[in-house]
Amino acid sequence: MARTGPRRADGRAFVVAALAGCLVGLVGGAFRWCLVHADLLRASVLEAAAGWGGAARLLPVVLTAVGAAVACAIALRVPHAAGSGIPHVEAVWRREAEAGPARLLPVKFAGGLLAIGSGLVLGREGPVVHMGAAIGSGAGRRCRLDTEDARMVHTALGGAGLAVAFTAPLGGLLFVCEEVTGTVRARLVLLTLVGTVTAVAASRPLVGEALILPASHVAAPPLWMLPVFLLCGVTAGALGAAYNALVLGTLEVCDRLTRVPVVVRAALIGALVGALMAFDPLLTGGGDQLSAGLLAGGSLSAAGLALCLAVRFVAGPLSYAAATPGGLFAPLLALGALWGALLHVLASPLLPAAAADAAGPVAFAVVGMAAVFTGVVRAPLTGIVLVIEMTGAGALLLPLLTACFAAAVTADRLGSEPVYDRLRRRMTQRS
Repeated sequence: MARTGPRRADGRAFVVAALAGCLVGLVGGAFRWCLVHADLLRASVLEAAAGWGGAARLLPVVLTAVGAAVACAIALRVPHAAGSGIPHVEAVWRREAEAGPARLLPVKFAGGLLAIGSGLVLGREGPVVHMGAAIGSGAGRRCRLDTEDARMVHTALGGAGLAVAFTAPLGGLLFVCEEVTGTVRARLVLLTLVGTVTAVAASRPLVGEALILPASHVAAPPLWMLPVFLLCGVTAGALGAAYNALVLGTLEVCDRLTRVPVVVRAALIGALVGALMAFDPLLTGGGDQLSAGLLAGGSLSAAGLALCLAVRFVAGPLSYAAATPGGLFAPLLALGALWGALLHVLASPLLPAAAADAAGPVAFAVVGMAAVFTGVVRAPLTGIVLVIEMTGAGALLLPLLTACFAAAVTADRLGSEPVYDRLRRRMTQRS
């Protein structure tokens, strides 16, 4: 009899993770489906506005400003609803904050849809992770799990949210172990596996089974080119350190603008992003279309890649400072793809023709995605597996490992803290 209670509690936690994982898959899949259609609607509006001419060209500016302002106003209704949500999930795991209330779920869904759908340079993964964790927390409370199991289910379902956001179940598991908790615990791993598998399976009818950024045709470059990818990782680590500094610096500058209401500030940021959108839609949004174009072999000149990189490098932190729901991952992946493609253009004249052909722009773009992600987030295994699951480019495992190692070491030597550690500390200090 003394052993019956613990066994029943164990089984209940896994059942809760499985059932709640299905709900995470449906909610996260619906969120992705809505964002796809928001992107299509935004493209139609831009096309129509270009055809009307005159003052109609300001329509993207107005729509993005309104979308950002409304999303910010919605997020202000619930603590921790603004921003990525990942720092809050990490703080709950560390017992530095309480799990969000039930109303966090609709606020994050509606606010994220408005902010990302209107064109701000934000990612879908932050809201989906936060919503997944909120679903896990609510399920744990309703099923009366003990405190430790409830905390684990909250964290595990956050990882399930990441898995749904990128159709990357292994990436979701590694995200929980490497980034959120910094530990590997058998029970947490099993709960996360249950949650990610059921969540991804439940999301399939809504988002399909195709790779998000297919690049499976890319071949492995010759081994002697690994030093080139090592250099790619070094530069990506420096870029990531600079991006971290800009994210936190932009937030601090906005904090000092106390005379400007938060919603007005969001509208102004939205208007700036809308102006960029009117100039070129690829400069705004989460960046999936841009990354997909680069991984499909689309070519831009060195000047075009550098311009797009510079604009999105600034637009991402600026969008994050708008205090709307939205994440950092997806824009980071687009930034990394741009950086890798630019490095290929610059390095190709210095490489033998055979090597330049063997390691084309697609290989550099894929490696750049994981390396810049690692430089910012400092979770190399998560970045590598996430990129492989999104692209199918398993042949690039050695270049990915080499570049991500170099990116992590470089960012550390530059004194740059992982971005979510700094954001979590900022959140807890302001609470």
